[in-house]
Amino acid sequence: MNRKYIVELSAEEKCELVNYCKKGMVNVRKYKRAAILLKADRCRYTTDQICEAVQVSSSTVFRVKRQFVEDGLEAALNEGARSGAMRKTSAKDEVTLIATACSEPPTGHCRWTLALLGERLITLTDLDSISYETVRRRLKENALKPWQKNVVCGDNRR
Repeated sequence: MNRKYIVELSAEEKCELVNYCKKGMVNVRKYKRAAILLKADRCRYTTDQICEAVQVSSSTVFRVKRQFVEDGLEAALNEGARSGAMRKTSAKDEVTLIATACSEPPTGHCRWTLALLGERLITLTDLDSISYETVRRRLKENALKPWQKNVVCGDNRR
């Protein structure tokens, strides 16, 4: 059992965590972190017992305990910003995508599909590849649905 990070909550911290867990609608990740800290207080439960009770992995329990010991309660409860992947499309690429989606579909097609838009975007820009999901997300961000029959793009209706 890893005892490197032993959680010892003060009365104020314990009260704050209990109150947070009693709230109705709360952030689930934050709730689980609070529950982990309450169960880990003064080694009342083993890591395995905490994992089973809170439905998290042992690495999550370890990370939350480590963050509490090293950085305090706020750091342990609030996760840092997630990095995520960088956007593959530039603003210019997105403008090209939107303009393409608002134009007439290629000959032989009655409307644009995500695949057709992706292929056209690759030919019109410097992109080597683009996934359907990226095309879908960019269209959703701009509330465009070119595969529907009545699409509004600017003042043009189809």
